[in-house]
Amino acid sequence: MPDDTMRALPASIDETIAMLGAEDYLAGRALGTVVFLALKMKRPLFLEGEAGVGKTEIAKSIAKALDRPLIRLQCYEGLDLSSAVYEWNYPAQMLDIRLSEAAGVKDRNAIEANLFSERHLIRRPVLHALGEPGGKPPVFLIDELDRTDEAFEAFLLEVLSDFQVTIPEFGTIKADEPPIVIVTTNRTREIHDALKRRCLYHWVDYPDAAQELEIIRRKVPNCPDMLSQQIVAFVQKLRTLQLFKNPGVAETIDWATALTELDRVALDPETIADTLGTLLKYQEDIGRVRGGEGERVLAEVKTELQAG
Repeated sequence: MPDDTMRALPASIDETIAMLGAEDYLAGRALGTVVFLALKMKRPLFLEGEAGVGKTEIAKSIAKALDRPLIRLQCYEGLDLSSAVYEWNYPAQMLDIRLSEAAGVKDRNAIEANLFSERHLIRRPVLHALGEPGGKPPVFLIDELDRTDEAFEAFLLEVLSDFQVTIPEFGTIKADEPPIVIVTTNRTREIHDALKRRCLYHWVDYPDAAQELEIIRRKVPNCPDMLSQQIVAFVQKLRTLQLFKNPGVAETIDWATALTELDRVALDPETIADTLGTLLKYQEDIGRVRGGEGERVLAEVKTELQAG
């Protein structure tokens, strides 16, 4: 049975937004609504958006706010069941076979029952997400699902539909209480409709200037206010330039932290050129912004902030 000390789920959309805000995640009304419904309806939440917009942080914030374990399955090309779900402890099984032979055990069924038992089962993230007896249902983060292949995606249908896994040699393992499932994708490929139908959906976009400024104030409280405003305005404009990879919120926070560590109080062309590696991750983008483009954007930022 689930742990009786679990924190109660939020009772309204406003409580959900406040819950995330208490963990320094600023959620708009639309995101707060879909998170509330996912918790209330016990449905997986499918989050799509560009890399760096904070999809993973949503799962982390929910886990912290509800005091649940966070189990993260980081997806990658070639991910298979032995890495994601389970595998058998083959060395221990071989040892048991030898011990049985030495003891003169002849009953093949008895040997097999011992080999494919709980003590030889190595649980990977998916099985851990289905919960341990007496434990709290965790938050299960399936991160960057679009990096896997369609075969693994198809396997997840059973997990997301019935919160169970069938192991041929062992049987079916089913969660006593469904985990809170968050699926994220950067949309490098389309996810099949069959999986999406099992989830509630939300597109996570870059924050607007006011939200991003508040994020900087919370995450980098020592950053001077004028510098924070310039950083946010500069980053917001960079995202309109069709760069190879737009800076995400995490990069904005890193840049603000770096500039604060360097005791800067305002942006200038030299400082921007020297620290672009904390904000942009592709040389083509850095070269473009380090030239006249960056100075032009900075001039626009200063003019607009002075006028505002």
